[in-house]
Amino acid sequence: MLLKSLIFHYHGLDEDEEKILNESADELSAHKELEWANAFIAEDFLSAFERSRELLNKIIGTLPMDQKLQYLFSVWEDNNKKGYLTEMEATAMLNLAKDWGIRQELMDKVREA
Repeated sequence: MLLKSLIFHYHGLDEDEEKILNESADELSAHKELEWANAFIAEDFLSAFERSRELLNKIIGTLPMDQKLQYLFSVWEDNNKKGYLTEMEATAMLNLAKDWGIRQELMDKVREA
């Protein structure tokens, strides 16, 4: 939920994005995790991306490639639900993909979709 919330907060969370986050939390039975993620981001919005990036690198960055790709692509798909993807969101996801060594794989998967 931190990954999804982070990307949606990247340019400021709007009502549609909040709805998508809540739907994801419903699907994953992860409302407490979403609350934690939102609080973590709110602690210091200016450093939220770097703090989250560091934490996610420790957790997700160590997973097998297919799992990392699955997590990041699910965020990409959620962004598409709102009908657009901002350059800032795409850049943030590509930076995380680069950190995790899956940038090309993410780009290939997006092209396939």
